[in-house]
Amino acid sequence: MAHGAGKHLAEREAPLPALTAGPWGARLGVVSVVACLGGLLFGYDTGVVNGSLRPMSEELGLDALGQGVATSSLVFAAAIGALLGGRLSDRHGRRTVLVALAVLFFVGAVVLVVAPGLGVLVAGRVLLGLAVGGASTVVPVYLAELAPHEIRGSISGRNEVAIVVGQLAAFVVNAILGVTLGHLDGVWRIMVAVCALPAVALFVGMLRMPESPRWLVARGRREDALAVLRQVRPAERAEAEVARIERTVATADDRGRAALRLADVLADRPLRRILVAGIGVAVAQQLTGINAIMYYGQSVLVESGFSEQAALIANVAPGIIAVVGGLVALAMMDRVDRRTTLILGFSLTTACHVLIGIASAVLAPGDPARPFVILALVVLFVGAMQTFLNVATWVYLSEVFPLRMRGLGIGVAVLLHWLVNGSLALAFPSLLAAIGMSGTFWLFACVGALALAFIVRRVPETRGRTLEGLEAELTAAR
Repeated sequence: MAHGAGKHLAEREAPLPALTAGPWGARLGVVSVVACLGGLLFGYDTGVVNGSLRPMSEELGLDALGQGVATSSLVFAAAIGALLGGRLSDRHGRRTVLVALAVLFFVGAVVLVVAPGLGVLVAGRVLLGLAVGGASTVVPVYLAELAPHEIRGSISGRNEVAIVVGQLAAFVVNAILGVTLGHLDGVWRIMVAVCALPAVALFVGMLRMPESPRWLVARGRREDALAVLRQVRPAERAEAEVARIERTVATADDRGRAALRLADVLADRPLRRILVAGIGVAVAQQLTGINAIMYYGQSVLVESGFSEQAALIANVAPGIIAVVGGLVALAMMDRVDRRTTLILGFSLTTACHVLIGIASAVLAPGDPARPFVILALVVLFVGAMQTFLNVATWVYLSEVFPLRMRGLGIGVAVLLHWLVNGSLALAFPSLLAAIGMSGTFWLFACVGALALAFIVRRVPETRGRTLEGLEAELTAAR
């Protein structure tokens, strides 16, 4: 890539006026909280199966295959939702799609609550999966396009914190209901029903939120975009930013003024390189096996030696460390380069995989230390994952793609992210049975080493640049 040429293009723009204190900060905070309800729903709906699967299976008579289908159906549907969500948000707007996703979250929860058997159960999980996948692409882009570049990392990263807060909420609700109402056949239905409440809040809240100013400018609605920026920027800064966005849109060639097709991206070497980097980051994050812990954490802890109820309670520990790690990541996001964060993350998670594999091989089943050592290592793994990889991955995906391919780029990257996620969700129980805990985590370690090499060689830096300046730099080489 002609880095020097890209840098020159990025630096021709005059510096933007500084961010000064004012009511815009509070308004931006409200917007991010409301939008992050999509992340909260993402986390709850993916995490609730961790504790609800066993009572659900007992009531509905699900065998091992049925459990795998019930768990993975949401994840595979999320792959479709991710691709559709990105494209629909390019066509109809980020805010409009988020309102529609809130309705889908609510309907999916209702279908699950009344499910009489596996067929309806899977239908409800598919609806939730479409909503989860859509939220996973649209919320990060919406936040990145509304945030000033100086604090874009911490604003966009709030969505990942919301996801792990949602997962922790699912673990806590599962533990409380499992201990107090575990004797009831329908306890899992109550676990699922809880997610209808934030879906209503997301719907009502997004009706009052603004549209993305960058999407508005791309549609020729300059005055609407300026009105939005005046809500979330100082007045002088709003004028300067809308002018910069206009210049970026105006200098695109005729093909680039509209949202690009995948064939257009694949035919353009710089855009193809950016797409590969985004896909690599998204897929590598899943190949750490993090969601094997988030979906089957109770089963992993039972395998390590805990009783079922003790595992349900102990499973809250990874959820807590995930939230703590997410808060630490937010504090780092605008101070540490994305590449540095990702390299540290893959180094630490790979080391944790090796240690879990060693511990499960050395400590024999029945050893009283085995469950607690493995739990401690799982907590370390989740902490490293959340502090250095999860937040950084979603922030990176929200900012690396140029405006004209942003919805498509993040949609394709997150589509593959969810397909890998679903494949692991479907295969993990069989993998654990076939090669044991040691073999499984050593396999994750090998994949982590390959992912680390990819990050070092193929992933460009994105921190500290405006989205428009970054676009000029990354697409300069022809």
